[in-house]
Amino acid sequence: MSQPLWQPTQDQIRDSNMTAFMAAVSGRWDVEIPDSDALYDFSINERGKFWQSVIAFADIKATTWYAGGIERVLVDGDIMPGAKWFPDARLNFAENMLRRQTQDDCLVFWSEDKIKRRLTFRQTYEKVSVLAQALKRLGVKPGDRVGAYLPNMPEAIIAMLATSSLGAVWSSTSPDFGVQGVLDRFGQITPKVLFAADGYYYNAKRHDCLAKTADIAAGLEGLAATVIIPFGDQAVDLGTFPGAVLIDDFTKDFQPGDIAFAQLPFDHPLYILFSSGTTGAPKCIVHSQGGALLKHATEHRLHGDIKPGDRVFFFTTCGWMMWNWLATAMAAGATLLLYDGSPFSPSPDILFDFADAEKMTHFGTSAKFIDALAKAGREPAKSHDLGSLRIMFSTGSPLVAEGFDYVYANIKGDIHLASISGGTDIMGIFCGSDPTKPVWRGEIQAPALGVALEVFDQGGKPISGEKGDLVCTKAFPSMPIGFWNDDGGSKYHAAYFEAFPNVWTHGDYIERTAHGGIIIYGRSDATLNPGGVRIGTAEIYRQVEKLDAILESIVIGQDWDNDVRIVLFVVLKDGLKLTDALSQTIKDQIRAHCTPRHVPQVVIQVADIPRTKSGKITELAVRDIVHGRAVRNAEALANPEALELYRNLAALQG
Repeated sequence: MSQPLWQPTQDQIRDSNMTAFMAAVSGRWDVEIPDSDALYDFSINERGKFWQSVIAFADIKATTWYAGGIERVLVDGDIMPGAKWFPDARLNFAENMLRRQTQDDCLVFWSEDKIKRRLTFRQTYEKVSVLAQALKRLGVKPGDRVGAYLPNMPEAIIAMLATSSLGAVWSSTSPDFGVQGVLDRFGQITPKVLFAADGYYYNAKRHDCLAKTADIAAGLEGLAATVIIPFGDQAVDLGTFPGAVLIDDFTKDFQPGDIAFAQLPFDHPLYILFSSGTTGAPKCIVHSQGGALLKHATEHRLHGDIKPGDRVFFFTTCGWMMWNWLATAMAAGATLLLYDGSPFSPSPDILFDFADAEKMTHFGTSAKFIDALAKAGREPAKSHDLGSLRIMFSTGSPLVAEGFDYVYANIKGDIHLASISGGTDIMGIFCGSDPTKPVWRGEIQAPALGVALEVFDQGGKPISGEKGDLVCTKAFPSMPIGFWNDDGGSKYHAAYFEAFPNVWTHGDYIERTAHGGIIIYGRSDATLNPGGVRIGTAEIYRQVEKLDAILESIVIGQDWDNDVRIVLFVVLKDGLKLTDALSQTIKDQIRAHCTPRHVPQVVIQVADIPRTKSGKITELAVRDIVHGRAVRNAEALANPEALELYRNLAALQG
């Protein structure tokens, strides 16, 4: 493609936070930073200076950054894992989130079309203050864990901030998880307090949570309290739930006041996040107070151009890292727009209704949502104003080139489409948007500032213009502290550092482009390998899902006849059957636009595709079930029953 889909105007470039930050860096360190490429190089080659500049630009508050006048920014910076950032700092995550205490909207909440609420920044501060006092009376102290089994409602943000204000560690999951799925997670970290709602709405139906919460509480050792939050206006009866307490009763003895924020080391635990894969017990990934603040400051303020007064939305649950990512936008002075429920209820327009009603500036969603809108023929540009909308984030899976086309043709022609990619592992992005650069069809714009992103071949050599593994060759602040209960760090090391010594291997299969951007072809561990040639699954999905008859697909490599054959499963539009002619059309489409090696040997129609609760399809789980292997951690799936559709299917097509 010879022309970009979007090009920032000179005024947009001039007024961006990225440009202001470049000027600040140039002035502070007496260096020439003419553009964001030069800034990226500075962020990698002068890591200490770069992250100090982020602290100053974002005005991150700390009691101290350095002890005894010695400016220790990075210790053992050439060691991964093992590098220590700002070892003498003392700060508090929640304090940086709650610095704005105005009467402007802080949290705006919609539960489909059933519930609408809003809280100001001042009201949010007061509610955090009261809840923090109640938690402290219960004995919650630094290092204790607090778990949440909550919808994406304001009280989830409030409880997280109250927890972190005390130095306790927050961990959350969404109420669509089953009892065992929650125990698989919280059972490993033994929370002292469990927050839960009495129910939630999804697809216009109310779902009760109290019975499941009671079973979860009974299965957790060392639990001191289970605090129930009413989701709506209906009365909550806890008569059958011994030991549970309503949040109003839990906090009734306290009045709002100044919050005594615990001053904590930079690497003090803030969050425990859980891997969403289905290849074993969930990994308990521990992230730090300082790491979250610094990494999200670059992603929100610089890559995302979020400014005070912006109104930021991301469609997420409390079980996906994008909830944590969204929450930190408060530190940039933004209003958080929270939505819980189906993105298609009561109609596929509900999120765009939300955008117009609340003057949304940043719209975050998944590539699958964009694809679903395209498949349904929706045209929000014709049905909605969307005048306030500047940026649209997409993540969760690679956004194919046709997804870019759809956004610009049918959502907004002058929007900055920000395809971003990272992970729970770093609670942020490896590559994402740049408000000073054009958007090219099918490409993520740039590597993330402060992340030394490279592409390695299978031998560990850097490559250019070819597909390979996404790696990071230098330490950065939001690398995990480690995994919970991983004495000696062996599991942490095995997860990221075994492939190439002292190099973070993320597990994505990528390519750098001539524009300096990135294309992601899927997960490395799901990469197909017929005849020894590596093929990214996203390459096949892009071609298959162009076909009007196909709603969705999933592809795996199956061990077959001492090699690997490609097996493609397709979900067709209602009423359609997979005929030989359609199967051949699919193969011809792939052959014409990829290579003969990409063509599946077998195409099979299925009724559903298994996916995680954050919406990601699960090639590894399907691969295991096809090979007759047990799928561990099936509780991570939103629809585990779909796995049975694949048992022995490929073998029958042999």
